[in-house]
Amino acid sequence: MASFLAALDLTDTGARTNEDIFTGPSQWSPLGRVFGGQVLAQSLLAAIRTTEEDRVVHSMHGYFLRPGDVKLPITFSVDRIHDGRSFSTRRTQAYQNGQPILSMIASFQTQDDGLDHQIEMPADLADPESLPSTAEVLAGVDHQVAKFWAEERPFDLRHLESPIYLSVDGNRVAHQSIWMRAIGRLPDDPNLHRAALAYASDYSILEPIQRRHGISWGTPGIRVASLDHGMWWHRFARVDEWLLYVQESPSASGGRGLSVGRIYTRDGILVASVAQEGMVRVPHAD
Repeated sequence: MASFLAALDLTDTGARTNEDIFTGPSQWSPLGRVFGGQVLAQSLLAAIRTTEEDRVVHSMHGYFLRPGDVKLPITFSVDRIHDGRSFSTRRTQAYQNGQPILSMIASFQTQDDGLDHQIEMPADLADPESLPSTAEVLAGVDHQVAKFWAEERPFDLRHLESPIYLSVDGNRVAHQSIWMRAIGRLPDDPNLHRAALAYASDYSILEPIQRRHGISWGTPGIRVASLDHGMWWHRFARVDEWLLYVQESPSASGGRGLSVGRIYTRDGILVASVAQEGMVRVPHAD
């Protein structure tokens, strides 16, 4: 958790051209690539630093351009594209070695009253306390990535269907649901929780594609990479309390798959919606 909070504590370099410049560290991971959710969260926080406090992020759209290197820090440049009466727009570019690894645009809005409805949360679900944690599922697995997922990730993910870390059990369906929560209490800053939700939203969003085709994370030769990520914040929620992530994949073709998701509080409030397209390649995939 300390590494997670340190990664989200960006440094304002004080440099000003036509953009605002921030820097942030990269969290270590066993594969040597920066976790995409980390760069999303950092890019969002950089944009937030340039926006008035009364304007809250409601959407972002990002493209992953290159894999990040965990051995290098990341530089974030924020372009203050537009400030209107109610909305502000920011573009954040994340760089390593002078090359962009992520390009993101986010929109912010002053709080306003308006129409209000939501899709209801699925009913009759198992409580998160009744499901095994990631650490319990992967206990005793002698593999560097498995140990990292079990012991080092700042979020606990609990699958309502069988986890697909080592195998895909049960029906091959293009949908799943996951309870998730930060491991440990986070500061009360609402923007930190919004950024942390973006971070966690990238963990499992492509898994419905894999589940549909019986492809576990342990499948030999599997190659999975996020291509883009869209997110819409509807209502506030703390990420250190249990959230339900309902996910499904409407399509996969051409070495790519699309997944969409909805995130709810435990009492059924729709917090956010997510969409991501990813590269999913595996030898002899059907």
